[in-house]
Amino acid sequence: MHAHPDIEALNHRIHLESAFVDQLQQETSRVIVGQHAMLERLLIGLLTKGHILLEGMPGLAKTLAIKTLAQAVEARFSRIQFTPDLLPADVIGTMIYNPAESKFFVRKGPIFANFVLADEINRAPAKVQSALLEAMQERQVTIGSETFYLEEPFLVLATQNPIEQEGTYPLPEAQMDRFLLKVKIGYPTKAEERDIVRRNLSDEQVTVRPVVSPATLLRARDVLQQVYMDEKIEQYLLDLVFATRTPADYGLRELAPLIRYGASPRASIALAQAARALAFLRRRGYVIPEDVRTIAPDVLRHRIGLSYEAEAENVDTEEIISRVLAKVEVP
Repeated sequence: MHAHPDIEALNHRIHLESAFVDQLQQETSRVIVGQHAMLERLLIGLLTKGHILLEGMPGLAKTLAIKTLAQAVEARFSRIQFTPDLLPADVIGTMIYNPAESKFFVRKGPIFANFVLADEINRAPAKVQSALLEAMQERQVTIGSETFYLEEPFLVLATQNPIEQEGTYPLPEAQMDRFLLKVKIGYPTKAEERDIVRRNLSDEQVTVRPVVSPATLLRARDVLQQVYMDEKIEQYLLDLVFATRTPADYGLRELAPLIRYGASPRASIALAQAARALAFLRRRGYVIPEDVRTIAPDVLRHRIGLSYEAEAENVDTEEIISRVLAKVEVP
């Protein structure tokens, strides 16, 4: 770990570089009511080159949120509705024969955008899911014999509907692990919902102005590397991840039979990156334990496997994570 930097100077620099965050939040809130946490998570994904899995009931403005964010950062948006008859070519594109010129040319699929909404990802077969995941991981796509790089920023937001599991293809654990965060969206408060109803009844059309350029976002990614993370904090986030693997070492022996497998090393990397990004979004040059605690559930909830015992006792991942957070000592 590098020596302690001049925190004040660093803080000042990060504060200036993160000024666009407030503009983005103001602009998006003209269209979206509430959902502050979701927008923050989307920005964390953008800043860390991570992708996001969103779980929430239909009608909670998931599509609207990412579309609005894309407009506010002047980026290309595309939406793919996943269905059981979807083919990989429908996502990445395909070779088409042109008889007039008697040659093939490439027709690029909807994956060629900055923000890709993969709606109801668990409705499409494994072949399609893996085509999407390959694009997410490699940030490139092969069509025929040609390889195309995807433009930065590139963020995939996949949604899952938590209620209907009939006829769906759940994502395998290894593929879930590819998502930086799994974000759960709850219902709005009554005051927010009243606001939503009023906005929908009024005739006023709100257009989102681009307030940030993709270049600014890419520069913010570089600046993010300078956010300072103390060794104590590093130790803390490793303890959180390790407590999901060997709970008994952390005085959580009762959790051991409930966990089939704990979070992978990808979780530690994701937790470090996301905590840093959160510090940046909250306009600080250094990570505090609260950053780690805030984002830990989103990083861990899709990376812990539950045993049959846990299911029998009605214990879910949320409960395991909150017990880990309550027990592991905060620096």
